[in-house]
Amino acid sequence: MEKEKSCGVIIFRKEKNKILYLILYKKASEHYKESWDFCKGNIEPGESEKETAIREALEEASIKQLEFLPKFKEKIKFFYRKDKKLVMKEVVFLLAETKQKKVKISFEHDAYKWCSYEEAIKLLTFKNSKEILTKAHNFLRQHSKQKTLFN
Repeated sequence: MEKEKSCGVIIFRKEKNKILYLILYKKASEHYKESWDFCKGNIEPGESEKETAIREALEEASIKQLEFLPKFKEKIKFFYRKDKKLVMKEVVFLLAETKQKKVKISFEHDAYKWCSYEEAIKLLTFKNSKEILTKAHNFLRQHSKQKTLFN
């Protein structure tokens, strides 16, 4: 069985005491179903998870400024078929804040949206993405009360 490892980043920003999450939209194509999801991609040789997250945020959304929350790291695993072979995919998700509001999506996506937790939960396509967002949102709520987000 083939294995792949990717890294994604849940990007958020604060606006008027609200937390807004960045999600990206991709139209259905030959290889992908229509989806709303986070910035993510395969880890390239010699690249760390954080380096992948930074590269993917820049490539997919032109987000240059990210402040990572070092205490948050979640993994998901799933299987899919590629050229009739079964592939086990692991995706590591990190959490990062940006002050950058402007997004410029790449050719890989068709739209983006900054949205509240409730709206993001409705829009996200995949169950595991919804679960990761819920973990990130709970993490932010818990740590913002304790003022320990970045240490």
